[in-house]
Amino acid sequence: MAEETKNNENFFKKAWAWNKDRKEKEKQRRLQPMSFGETIISWSKTLIGAIIVVMIINGILIASFVVPTGSMENTVMTGDCLFVNKFIYGPSTPQVIPFLNIPLPYYKTPPISKPKQGDVIVFIYPGNKREVKSKEFLYYLKRCVAVAGDSLQIVDNKVIVNNVEFKLPEHGIVHPDLGVSPFEMRDIYPEGNGFNRKNYGPIRIPKMGDTITLTPMNYQNWDIFIEREGNTFKYDGNTFYVNGNATNKYVVNKNYVFGMGDNRDNSSDSRFWGFIPEENVVGTPLFIWWSWALNDDYGNSLSLVDKIKNIRWSRLLHFIN
Repeated sequence: MAEETKNNENFFKKAWAWNKDRKEKEKQRRLQPMSFGETIISWSKTLIGAIIVVMIINGILIASFVVPTGSMENTVMTGDCLFVNKFIYGPSTPQVIPFLNIPLPYYKTPPISKPKQGDVIVFIYPGNKREVKSKEFLYYLKRCVAVAGDSLQIVDNKVIVNNVEFKLPEHGIVHPDLGVSPFEMRDIYPEGNGFNRKNYGPIRIPKMGDTITLTPMNYQNWDIFIEREGNTFKYDGNTFYVNGNATNKYVVNKNYVFGMGDNRDNSSDSRFWGFIPEENVVGTPLFIWWSWALNDDYGNSLSLVDKIKNIRWSRLLHFIN
């Protein structure tokens, strides 16, 4: 028994000595300066970890956006920095690599709420009116004025949805005396219908399950739309082909919304490039956490000193509605 006790004491002494020696060596290792390679590896691990955390938070909860244009003035102004709620319309896996603006394949969970008329929405830009996909990954900010299945018409800058006027938001802007040029009418979506930014439609916002009848007179209104839904489209002068199948019917497989800027005469929006897929809507602004002027009265970029001079203190913590 005495021998066993003595052996146990020796074991614990050796274990304590080994642990003490290990801690001393670890302490000495930390005190030694890292090599250049070890420094690079350490900083890379820290940076990659930070990027992953930012991507997860940015995709699931809240993201920050800087407003680059005046299309939503004066509800939102150029140079406003917004916190955006990305949870409400369905959290997603990261959509883009931060700082590099490289788009990623992403999965979006079912939304808590769908975009509704009047919401200010942040969405992935679908592309110019003749683009199947935007050449550059961009987030846009507009107001949802109509949703899938609605009938929309604009008469002298008054937005009428389902025969009811959707009034100009409190801080919105219209320029009733500003005319419409022939060049602008050429840029309107869909082309060839005689619409312009002040007088537009009537048009139905596509809804999943809607059937579109294709004709030689209207197919150019729908060819890019059909391709954006992931199909091939061809017209040989006699027959329409969708995914290689001859047909004159197309069934819509997504829901869409129609977005417009509150600055109605100075906004590139659905009137110019088409409908916004509901799945592209990623969030709604919460409030402004910072605001300063980005450009002078002539459109020239301001220096950092001038930006600091033009901080809009009154807009800080201003909620968006």
